[in-house]
Amino acid sequence: MLKFLSKVVIQYNALDPRKAACVELLAQCNARKAKESNPACVVELHRLPDAASPPRVVVTYVNGVEEAIDAAATPAQDIKQQILDRGQLLETEQMFREAGELWPVVIPEEEIHQSFPGTKPKKAQEKPQAQ
Repeated sequence: MLKFLSKVVIQYNALDPRKAACVELLAQCNARKAKESNPACVVELHRLPDAASPPRVVVTYVNGVEEAIDAAATPAQDIKQQILDRGQLLETEQMFREAGELWPVVIPEEEIHQSFPGTKPKKAQEKPQAQ
């Protein structure tokens, strides 16, 4: 998960019962395997002074895009999946740009509505049985 990120800031109040996703995500970010995937990623914990402020996670992707996620309403697994999905999109974008292709890929409207004949697997040629 960290390989797509340059910075993770986790913010919550220790007395807030809605902090569960933040604590779980912090544990995942501090895991040895996660740290090894991107040692340059900075993981910060900010303790909020009052419980009125909702817990949140602010992630900065390697391309500089920053995203704030409401951790009070989003489970840790969903936050992680959201980061992984965005990361895969970044990898795809980078792959297209390195190949010299335009991004985003624009599919002409007439191609979207074309029928696709599909492909059928070819049957293996029958070999004569040795007797």
